[in-house]
Formats: sequence, structure tokens, C-alpha cells
Amino acid sequence: MKLSLDSLQVLDAIDRRGSFAAAAEELHRVPSAITYSIQQLEEGLDVLLFDRRGHRAKLTEAGKELLNEGRHLLRSAADLECRVQQVARGWESELRIAVDTMVGMDKLFGVVAEFYGENPGTRLRFGHEVLGGTWDALASGRADLAIGAIGDGPPGGGFASRPLGRLTLALAAAPFHAVTREPQPLTSTVLTGYRAVSIADSSRLLPPRTVGLLSGQDVLTVPTLEAKVSALVAGLGVGRIPKWIAEREAYAGRLRILEVETGPVEGELLYSWHPDRAGKALKWFVKRLEDPLVAATLLS
Repeated sequence: MKLSLDSLQVLDAIDRRGSFAAAAEELHRVPSAITYSIQQLEEGLDVLLFDRRGHRAKLTEAGKELLNEGRHLLRSAADLECRVQQVARGWESELRIAVDTMVGMDKLFGVVAEFYGENPGTRLRFGHEVLGGTWDALASGRADLAIGAIGDGPPGGGFASRPLGRLTLALAAAPFHAVTREPQPLTSTVLTGYRAVSIADSSRLLPPRTVGLLSGQDVLTVPTLEAKVSALVAGLGVGRIPKWIAEREAYAGRLRILEVETGPVEGELLYSWHPDRAGKALKWFVKRLEDPLVAATLLS
């Protein structure tokens, strides 16, 4: 290997400090050691890194390219050192979090900012799941923490779970949709005659789940909650969405909330994890989700 992190550090110091002598002072070396390091690097790569024809050595084009790319390597090495040290202190190298579509992902970013403020060195990987897919991600090992899981988890999973909050789903349709001209409250018989907009369960291994669909009802299946709301606004069908979203869209005149004979659908959302795999990052998120204000923010 002709390159080394040490030689890249020397090259970086020379460029930042402006001279070989200043780089030597920063790196606590004698100037001759800095010169020798650059000479060895040039000989190993068989390229000139500095143009020495003037009073002050300047980087050649090859030297600039090596420095630009080399700085990426230096940052990666520093990041790796930090993460290795943090793992040794009990922080995971990566934490995978599955978030149900009913939980506002953007509302999690405040919590994420707080987490980064702890400087843990743990990389976060978020995945968006729907219905049983949130449990599926946890059970299959695709996630270490599930936020917004609905209903009971798969049997024998050994998961720890705590309530995140209650979610109310309201039935809604576009103001110009034919269903709005039906007598309310709407019966199941009437609703069966209208297309429902549904979000596809993202389970890969567990049986898929549905909410609010009626037997024999035509269904338009979309991938996300955002797509479902857009489809409802476009008048493509009827569907149940979180009450706060339905109220927001109704206030804007884009949707109308419908009364249903069976009433609104309510359920409790959970956050769940593997207790035997809990490192410091996972424990940090579990502790933060215990705050009622955080939980309320995620569901509003």
C-alpha cells in the first residue's frame, strides 16, 4: 500500500497551514520529517504532488486530487475510530428503527437531533412500515425498535412493548364524492358499494393485516399514508385516516369527514423492542419515548 493515513495527514496539514514548516509545527515533527514523508509518497505513487519551481511549493493537479479524496478517507477513519470507541462503551454501531406509517416520521426528527447531541457515534437507519409490517420488521430482525406497532405482536417473539398512545381513524372522502350524498350515518351495506382506498401491509413473513375494509368492497391499494390522503382528495374512493389529518384536510376543504354507523375506529399504538439486545442507543430511544409529550407529538 503506497498510501497511508499518516502521509495524508501530512499533506492535509501542509495545505491548511500553508507551508512545510507550519505543518511540522502542527504535527510536532521536525521539518525534515515532513519533507521526507512527502518525498516517500511521491516516489511510491510515481507522481509529483508539489510544484517546487517557485518560492513556495504549490500542489499539482495530482496533488489536489489526492488531497480532496484523501480528506474523505481521513474523515472516514476518524468516524470509524469514534464509533469503535463508542461500541466499546456499549453504544451500538447501528440502530435500525421501523416506523409505522401512522406515525409522523418528520416529527421524530426532533428526537433524532437530541440523540445526535449525545454524540453516541451510532448510525440510525429508519424504515417505513405499514400495519403488520412494523411487527414483521422486528420479528425478522430488520429492526431493533418498532414505533407505532398496531395490535398484538407475533406469538413467541419475546418482545418488550409499551403504549405510545391511542389513534383514532375517521372515514373521509372528497366533498364531491358520491358517498357524501348518502344519508348519514353510513351503513356497512352502503359503504360496500364504494371503492375503498387502502395502504398495503408491508409484511414480508407475517400474514398481512387490514383495517376497515368490508367484504366484497372494491379496493385501491397505495403504498403510503400520504398517497392514501392524496387519492382521497382526488375522489378515488373512501378511506379511514388519522382523525387529525382528516380534520386538517376538512378544514382546508379538501375532504369531508363522514359519519359511520359503527363509529370511528380506535386502537392503541405501541413501541416495541428486543429487551435482550438493548444497547445504550436503544435504551436511549426507549427512555425518550416514555415522555408523554414526545408520544403525543408523534401522533398529532
